[in-house]
Amino acid sequence: MDNKKNIIQIKDLTKVYQMGQTEVHALAGVTFDIPENEYIAIMGPSGSGKSTLMNMIGCLDTPTSGDYILNGNNVSKMDDAELAEVRNREIGFVFQTFNLLPRTSCLANAELPLIYAGMKSADRKKRAEEVLTKVGLGDRMDHKPNELSGGQRQRVAIARALVNNPSIILADEPTGNLDTKTGEEIMMLFEELYRQGNTLIVVTHEQEIADHARRIVRLRDGVIEKDEKVENPVLANFQVA
Repeated sequence: MDNKKNIIQIKDLTKVYQMGQTEVHALAGVTFDIPENEYIAIMGPSGSGKSTLMNMIGCLDTPTSGDYILNGNNVSKMDDAELAEVRNREIGFVFQTFNLLPRTSCLANAELPLIYAGMKSADRKKRAEEVLTKVGLGDRMDHKPNELSGGQRQRVAIARALVNNPSIILADEPTGNLDTKTGEEIMMLFEELYRQGNTLIVVTHEQEIADHARRIVRLRDGVIEKDEKVENPVLANFQVA
């Protein structure tokens, strides 16, 4: 039995939205932990609460009740300014639509979180170069997003997510805009990041993407329907170069 500490502790999390006269219970009491260096997929049909849960984990929204402890800090009680600081420090985001600045280079895109963190220009550049090289874009640093393939754009987004050494990498449908082959290359990169000790949370509706993870949490109607270990993860036996 390993004794990894829990990066995330979620306790009885609820989220209620008021839609006119109707209350919508998007999350109805969700409890689970995520230890460091976990590779977890969150799944669920439309309306299951998975997007709401992702927004909570990403500190993009706060719960109606319950606690969300991220790296020892109860973020469920924080205000918007505090949440923004935690987001930049603790969470690396990877989105389906890449969310890159179109008129700036790969290097400038990767540097962005470090600007918010107040890092000096020379240190920013060095760190951004390191992560772009790590994701296989050492020769594309000066290119703009429109000069890159979809897979390369997602690699820039992953580099940007890594640049602050975050506690967790939170990926929302990371292969949703990619063809099958390119999507598989991105999942191979995720496997490598997991093996290097990163904590990965992938939100997806695709079973074949979830099967790369080591654990799957399935939501339905705002509650956890199943929390299971993945017996034979895709790429688990793949030899990463």
